[in-house]
Amino acid sequence: EADAQVVGRDLKVQAVLTGRMVQRGDNLSISAELVDVRNNSHLWGEQYNRKLSDILAVQAEISREISEKLRLQLSGEQQKQLTKRYTDNTEAYQLYLKGRYYWNKRTEEGLRKGIGYFNQATEKDPNYALAYSGLADSYNFLGAFGIAVLPPRESMPKAKSAATRALQIDDALSEAHTSLAFVRLYYDWDWLEAEKEFKRAIELNPNHVSAHQWYSHYLMASGRTDESFSEAKRAEELDPLSLPASMNLGWQSHFARQYDQAIKELLKTLEMDPSFVQGHWGLGLAYEQNGMVEKAVAEFQKAVALSEGSPVYVAALAHAYAVWGKRVEAMKMLNELEDLSKRKYVPPYWIATIYAGLGEKDRAFEWLEKSYEERSGGMVWLKVDPRLDSLRFDSRFIGLLRRVGLESGHS
Repeated sequence: EADAQVVGRDLKVQAVLTGRMVQRGDNLSISAELVDVRNNSHLWGEQYNRKLSDILAVQAEISREISEKLRLQLSGEQQKQLTKRYTDNTEAYQLYLKGRYYWNKRTEEGLRKGIGYFNQATEKDPNYALAYSGLADSYNFLGAFGIAVLPPRESMPKAKSAATRALQIDDALSEAHTSLAFVRLYYDWDWLEAEKEFKRAIELNPNHVSAHQWYSHYLMASGRTDESFSEAKRAEELDPLSLPASMNLGWQSHFARQYDQAIKELLKTLEMDPSFVQGHWGLGLAYEQNGMVEKAVAEFQKAVALSEGSPVYVAALAHAYAVWGKRVEAMKMLNELEDLSKRKYVPPYWIATIYAGLGEKDRAFEWLEKSYEERSGGMVWLKVDPRLDSLRFDSRFIGLLRRVGLESGHS
């Protein structure tokens, strides 16, 4: 039911391809039309009746016909890109798409479902590089990111081996270089290799949103603020409706201490989808640093409710209570997290932030030390995380920065 002109405006493009696909048994009926969104004029249209097994061929046919119709002067390399197939197995392709759909939800349940679909895709086609890259991204997020429900030593080697497998199959796959760069950054703390992989990914596909987005993490974490913003903005321009890309711009603004800007960006993200957990978390972080603790607490409470008690968001809430002076509430949540950490994985980095908020430096360093030993992904943010400002001038902190590689020549 989408209005092509509205979509074109939202995506800031000149033309939009719309279509309908009807499946009866194994017969597909596909109609596609290309609309110029400036004046709503019809540029091209076609009807295709094919078998389900031909779905990949139809895609190549449609993209070829459109580029001919628009008289696009494509280089040989671009033409190859346009009709490149990563698998000839339609079932594997559909499983991959389902995997990415669930991965994009950025929840533990979504990631685990995604892993199931990516594994099925690689069973159907063991040489499907994109599916291995999807698998790597899922393990990356389970181990190193906001979700962080698996110990990094359990999940990150799985991510690395899936990314490496993808590159063995197709060394020119931007997605796989991006997946590997993520492991190099968040687990290996190998700053030089991480940057090399990000740059290679962007060179191979300058339109790859995640490559720009995660490269912005790398740049912000190492103190290259302006470069980080230009990568974060590029990711958002490439996909203006991507929640993670939009949220990322706000999150990076908060690390750069630009809290008003961060709040503005994150409110925009939540306007697109009020149930996006990471949006509430990011907004809470920005409110808290901007001295609006009450509002921060409300956002963290939403994140805790929407994520059904994810430790990352519980820890953020406890930290906010700590700086608000509500020690009793903060301690209660802290004790619950410490108990929970005996039964399931809780990133020690988040517990360290709560102790920092409570002004208990020695305990904060104990947990940061654990975080270092476990190779917790949060350690990447040591240099810029405002919640750790009270620890910065302690020699133990400077030592940690050095061990994570943040005091070396790259930063």
